[in-house]
Amino acid sequence: MKFQAVAGLASAAALLPSAYGAVVIRNPTPEELAAEVLAAPLIAFDKRATPQAPDGYTPTEVDCPSTRPTIRNASTLSTNETTWLETRRNNTLSPMKDLLSRLNITGLDTDTYIDNHSSNVSALPNIGIAVSGGGYRALMNGAGAIAAFDSRTRNSTSTGHLGGLLQSATYLAGLSGGGWLVGSLFTNNFTSVQAILDQDTGSDDSGGLWQFGNSIFEGPDTGSIQLLDSIGYYKTLYDEVSAKGDAGYNLTITDYWGRALSFQLVNATNGGPAYTFSSIQDDVAFSQANTPMPILVSDGRAPGQTLITGNATVYEFNPWELGTWDPTTYAFAPLRYLGTNFSAGSVPSGDRCVRGFDNTGFVMGTSSTLFNQFLLEINNQTTLDIPSFVQTALESILTDIGEDEDDIADYPNPFYHFNNDTSRIANDDMLTLVDGGEDLQNIPLHPLIQPERNVDVIFAVDSSADTADPQPAPNWPNGTSLVATYERSLLPISNGTAFPAIPDQNTFVNLGLNSRPTFFGCDSSNMTGQSPIIVYLPNAPYSYNSNFSTFTPSYTDAERNAAINNGYNVATMGNGTVDSDWPTCVGCAILGRSLNRTGTTIPDVCNTCFEKYCWNGTVDSSATNYTPAYALNDTISTTSGAVHLASSSAFALSVALVASLVVLF
Repeated sequence: MKFQAVAGLASAAALLPSAYGAVVIRNPTPEELAAEVLAAPLIAFDKRATPQAPDGYTPTEVDCPSTRPTIRNASTLSTNETTWLETRRNNTLSPMKDLLSRLNITGLDTDTYIDNHSSNVSALPNIGIAVSGGGYRALMNGAGAIAAFDSRTRNSTSTGHLGGLLQSATYLAGLSGGGWLVGSLFTNNFTSVQAILDQDTGSDDSGGLWQFGNSIFEGPDTGSIQLLDSIGYYKTLYDEVSAKGDAGYNLTITDYWGRALSFQLVNATNGGPAYTFSSIQDDVAFSQANTPMPILVSDGRAPGQTLITGNATVYEFNPWELGTWDPTTYAFAPLRYLGTNFSAGSVPSGDRCVRGFDNTGFVMGTSSTLFNQFLLEINNQTTLDIPSFVQTALESILTDIGEDEDDIADYPNPFYHFNNDTSRIANDDMLTLVDGGEDLQNIPLHPLIQPERNVDVIFAVDSSADTADPQPAPNWPNGTSLVATYERSLLPISNGTAFPAIPDQNTFVNLGLNSRPTFFGCDSSNMTGQSPIIVYLPNAPYSYNSNFSTFTPSYTDAERNAAINNGYNVATMGNGTVDSDWPTCVGCAILGRSLNRTGTTIPDVCNTCFEKYCWNGTVDSSATNYTPAYALNDTISTTSGAVHLASSSAFALSVALVASLVVLF
């Protein structure tokens, strides 16, 4: 009887690759087969990336390809990106045409404008989106903005909404918590926020993504594709990380953090230990340039160094490469072969290559090493049955690296003896990376302002916790990240990268620039170099106080959904109910640089928008406190129920909260 059941499951699982495009587990146990079959309805709309690592979480030597991987200088875009862009820029024309036609830019026939320049897409808008760090708060607020920009979100293409902006974008960058959002969407084959939230409308076993009710201390509930109780969860983390250490690789707390994070963000059994960030390049939607290009950001830090804006080397992970444009390294390495023994830019003759080091959870964890602090709280979790071997393992790592290094991720340095005359790390065996926000550049703008990428406009979603106690309202942004990026652009390390002028943080608060959208860099004639328009979208209380503490480890579905809805309202200004001109002004920001390039007269409606939303240079640096008020007068329901994004009216965007909801900071 047992054999017949297993055989039946195997037959059902065998249908998954052709029916759903998913990868079936190799040599599965009966329990794993059952889990994969149960997950089939979810996979149908939420296909996953591929587990390309040859031995789960453990990096493994393999034969190098016939064209052996090499390190390249950062003087140009990679050949992979250049080729991909040729298709992606063309693929954005149709959704951009549809989006702009809905944004009511009177005085400009946007359909004709795009058609007239479609043979030269470099004349048309090149859009980037950047989602800041800030832990789960940033993931949820950023998810609201991405949902607002996504034409797959229900009603997002209605009047007052901005659906289609995501499909029109070329780049999507994330950092720390924003990197969890970007990494999760792309690891799950560019699923939509709407699809993830729709999991909750079915049974309790309908899916495993973004279930934050159990913190990483507890692990996920069993059911669907997750099979482990808490003890099994910890043993799996320990065994997988230990195997990497046994293979000779340095371990840091980020190894545990990244693996734990994957259980919440990667819709695969045990958080997909064999899933790699470089596998995104093989995903059909991405490889055919039907999605933006995902980028995650981290900072380089030498042992014992304290990062400040001016001295940190900013590294990016994209589907093909890890590297930096900064002159302190100025090089890129093939992501798929991280862990390989590169020396002076190549793999020594006779050496084999390594695959699997770029585990997707480890990459997301590298961008968010600040949250290693979650795991360091394990010894204080007296109410949970945490195995002693986990506590001992973490203590052992701290003994090896020192407590001052608890926020690092270690990589075998692919840039060893490369650019010897200029590189800070040419003589280092290890490349040490940390949370991308440690240099205060909490919005991942760096990859998008590089002149080689020619981005015209960046929608900068800021979920930073800049206002701190004893502020009346802590954990809201005040422009600190923009200030840091601007100040860095004035230093030699910027390597000629330009950025718009940004006022001080008190000015942000006093002028209300941190409670509503603001444009920076509108007048390109005032710029000292090529720089995009920055559309600053700060987290603010439109329909909900989403200023969670950065280190709050768990959230109910109601809290999650309320924060996502608030982020949607921030991006759309309540679907245009706060300002009916906002959708039009978004269109003007998108077109601004393109109209300048083509010598097209700026429509009067856009001049009005720029007068309204562009920072005009006014400064008020007097000391102040931030006490925001709700931008919308939504009634918040206290009954439980499912949340559906983008109702037909902004005032219908109520959220389901339990009556006993606590203050969230």
